[in-house]
Amino acid sequence: MIDQSSTRDAYDAVAGIYAELFSDVLRTLPVERAFLGAFAELVDGPVADLGCGPGHITAHLSDLGLDAFGVDLSPEMVALARRAHPDLRFDEGTMTALDLADGSVGGILSSYSLIHTPPSDLPLVFAEFHRVLAPGGHAVLGFFAGDDPEPEPFDHKVALAYRWSPDALMGLMGQAGFREVARVRREPHEGERPFQHVHLLVCKDGGDAVQIP
Repeated sequence: MIDQSSTRDAYDAVAGIYAELFSDVLRTLPVERAFLGAFAELVDGPVADLGCGPGHITAHLSDLGLDAFGVDLSPEMVALARRAHPDLRFDEGTMTALDLADGSVGGILSSYSLIHTPPSDLPLVFAEFHRVLAPGGHAVLGFFAGDDPEPEPFDHKVALAYRWSPDALMGLMGQAGFREVARVRREPHEGERPFQHVHLLVCKDGGDAVQIP
């Protein structure tokens, strides 16, 4: 089993501060709101917000009319999300072993929740995404962009994180059985880290789930 305890503990320690800083952040991000709106129009079925943090984007997806629920590694984040949004479902869990049935969701959102995943573990994560998504289901990945084909580690302040070349990340998703639908890349706003932001929209075509040896 992959040890994610250090990342979990780091986010437990800053959960309250994180919620104060980011629970209203979508109000300042029109590009992200537009992309999520397009995602909402395409999705048919429940949506899993993986790495949901304090639940602010899960709630936004619900406001868009989706049957959205959140999953997070951090118990403290889950507790905050449940208190802030008692009408929505939030569970503890890990993206490497989701407690979801095969083909049980129509959409997945991973908003900057992959940035702490060691590069060697990404194929396992994407195989899980493929497993739980219904054929024709869509996923959105948000992450910090890098220009190097290799992942670029950086100090995220909370835990070690990585920047990714969008083409390299999409290559891994392609190997896992996804095709690209759209991508958007924007420059950082004032006060953000000096990295470009990328959102990828991908689709799972029909066929058998990808097996990891």
